[in-house]
Amino acid sequence: MTAGEIGRVGEAPETGIEATEGSTERAANGWDWAQAEQKILELTERLVNIDSGTFDKAGADRVGGVLADEYRKLGFKVDVQPREERGDNLLITHPYGKEADILIVAHMDTVFPKGTVAARPFSRDKQRAYGPGVMDMKGSQAITLYALKYLISTGSEEYRRVRLVLNTDEEVGSVHSRELIEQQARLSRYALIVEPSDDQGTLVTGRRGGGKYDLHIRGVAAHSGAEPEKGRSAIADLAHKIVKLHALTDASSGVHVNVGIIEGGTSGNTIAPGAFAKIDLRMETADQAQHYDRLIREIAATPDVEGTSAELVGGITRPPTIPSEGSDRLLSIVIEEAAKLGETIGSKHVGSGSDGNLTSALGIPTIDGLGPRGGNAHSADEYLVIGTLVPRTKLLAALIKRLGKE
Repeated sequence: MTAGEIGRVGEAPETGIEATEGSTERAANGWDWAQAEQKILELTERLVNIDSGTFDKAGADRVGGVLADEYRKLGFKVDVQPREERGDNLLITHPYGKEADILIVAHMDTVFPKGTVAARPFSRDKQRAYGPGVMDMKGSQAITLYALKYLISTGSEEYRRVRLVLNTDEEVGSVHSRELIEQQARLSRYALIVEPSDDQGTLVTGRRGGGKYDLHIRGVAAHSGAEPEKGRSAIADLAHKIVKLHALTDASSGVHVNVGIIEGGTSGNTIAPGAFAKIDLRMETADQAQHYDRLIREIAATPDVEGTSAELVGGITRPPTIPSEGSDRLLSIVIEEAAKLGETIGSKHVGSGSDGNLTSALGIPTIDGLGPRGGNAHSADEYLVIGTLVPRTKLLAALIKRLGKE
């Protein structure tokens, strides 16, 4: 353990919240929730105003640096997991947390390219906050930190039961962080995924699984006017394959195959020597994942234009999240804790994936969508509902306290 891995062991953690005159809501110990909301919003703004797209390593590492400093101030140990191709992942535990078996997973990357912040930085009105990644999921990062601050301030020791993975490639399937997430999940009794909730505050108990593939087609170049017979068009071969891939979709069974990006060719009068496509697969069950992965590979391996060849890279990145007895019990606990706070909360199954797919597949009781409410994720109109920051901070803190006592 190095000096950089641990923050202020033996010193009183810094929570940064004090009682103030005129507060409309204050815990018995002097914790001021009105001030906390402002602090949470300030941290959210600070994080939003750092570009951290998945492929922007420098930006993702800047966000990681901010969060690492904040957790060290609370006395947590921050283990930086270096990555060359993506931002560094963070594993955060408490040095006195001998039974750290409550896993929280939150990602630091966004879908927005470098330069987005300059074009439209954090902004807000009375009810909503806006900016790249404000909902998905920089607001969630802020409430997670402040839930732990609250537990520390109120004298609860359950915060030591928490281990956190903050990763930097969730938006592209967590390919580089999967091993770390699964490793930490196996050490845990519960997994809490602080992905944002929808505008109604609904929890997520089921998600479709997913697969991502890159398909490279190699053809033979030739002049399309002088000697076209010598060419073998990679674009023509890819066109046949796109039709076959899309034909795999079976909406009634929850299976969707989509070719979302295509590229190819060198000039208008050249038989295309190369073509490329990105393929996205979504499915409901593990059996479907195996079946459709095989079909995609068969399509890729079979030439549709004589003389072409193909290379398929990728596979199933996220198994489906399927409710279990353990996750059902965890859901009931969340609903009970929310009711104590005066909130009625529901749950649903969604088509998108998250890191909860990975923890659930290992049999770890998982609950997803614990972050603040918002909408229009991944768009220029993405927003976060400011009034849900404190309620979701309270719920996460209550859940940690409840699970930590079991």
